[in-house]
Amino acid sequence: MIRRLILSAIIVTLFIGICLLPQAQPKLSQHKRFTKVTYDGVHLSPWQGPWACVLDKQNQLLWEVKTDNESIHDGYWTYSWFDGVQGKRNFGDCYYEPDRCDTSDLIRRTNEQTLCDQSNWRLPTAAELSSLIQNPTSPAQPHIANDFFIHIKQGDYWTSEHNQPLPKQYRQKGVGATAINFHFGKRYTLPYRNAAFVMLVADLPAANTSPQISRRTTITQHKQE
Repeated sequence: MIRRLILSAIIVTLFIGICLLPQAQPKLSQHKRFTKVTYDGVHLSPWQGPWACVLDKQNQLLWEVKTDNESIHDGYWTYSWFDGVQGKRNFGDCYYEPDRCDTSDLIRRTNEQTLCDQSNWRLPTAAELSSLIQNPTSPAQPHIANDFFIHIKQGDYWTSEHNQPLPKQYRQKGVGATAINFHFGKRYTLPYRNAAFVMLVADLPAANTSPQISRRTTITQHKQE
């Protein structure tokens, strides 16, 4: 009987000891193209969050990440195309701003914020935005890497390309701007007054080859949260 008790105690002790051993950290590699970036410009590992931007290492671009918190970056807001001179001012749908709801105002406000430590936010070119198109993970998802680009809608997103001849259904309005549709993965030319979604982009300095956007310390892959 005593031997059984001693054996049981040894087994329990060994089991507890094994459970208390340090657990190995998950060895998840960074995505080949995309890296999550915090509001302050610090890189995150793939499983970390929250993040406010996505670094496109392939094209050395930083992309705005949309939200669902009714801030200026909310993914539900739409904007008319306006660059301060051409286009249609204040013809979108965004509750945060009663007087201006166009692409020019969103760019101004985002640069004032220095989102992700950048102040050179702009509309992407059609080629830049089209480069994000990929097969959806399911038919209900947009044509984009939605594990990085959250709150992207299956709709039209403005690009910087404008003065484009409109298709015949809009021909009476003259010219418009190019939009990329993440439902069909195609590009369209729309009137400036159309309310479309926006995802801004910022250029990174050509000399910036380090793995961090700013001089702040990068969060390493194996850092414990």
